[in-house]
Amino acid sequence: MERLWAPWRMQYIGGTPRPGCLFDRVIEHPDDPDAELVVWRPPGAIVMLNKFPYNPGHAMVAPHAHKPSLEDLDDEETAHVMRAVRRTITVLRTSMKPDAFNVGINIGREAGAGIPDHVHFHVVPRWNGDTNFMAVIDDVKVVNEALAQTAEKLRQAFAAT
Repeated sequence: MERLWAPWRMQYIGGTPRPGCLFDRVIEHPDDPDAELVVWRPPGAIVMLNKFPYNPGHAMVAPHAHKPSLEDLDDEETAHVMRAVRRTITVLRTSMKPDAFNVGINIGREAGAGIPDHVHFHVVPRWNGDTNFMAVIDDVKVVNEALAQTAEKLRQAFAAT
C-alpha cells in the first residue's frame, strides 16, 4: 500500500476557524499570520493564495470592501477588483505557464463560498493533465509546490510586471 502524506490538510478538516473575515484581517493587519499568503496589494483589492488550493497558484482576489456579492460593489470597487483579477491572470500566465484558467465567484454558502460575507474571485491555473488518475481512481488531488514557494515566486512576478 502506498501512502500519500498531506498533514497540512488536517488544519482544513478539523481546524478551528479564526474569528472574523480572512480578507479584512490581512487587509487591516499586514502582520497577521495569514498575510504570508498575500502576493500583491493593489489599490482597492488584495491578491492572496488559497491556503487549500485546487492547483499551484490558486489565487483569491478580493476587494477591500467587505460586501457579500458582486452586485453590492459600486463601480469603483468593481473596477479595482477586476483590474486585480486581470493582472493576476497575466502574472500567473507568465510565471507559471498554465494552459488555461478557471476564474469564478461563489456567491453564498450554498454555492460553495467558504467566506460568504466577503465576495472574492478564485483564479485557478490549469494544465493539460492536471487531473490525472489520482483524482479519478483515488479521489486524491496532488498539489506539487509548497505554498511558501509559490507565494515567493508570485510576489517576485507581481513586482517585476
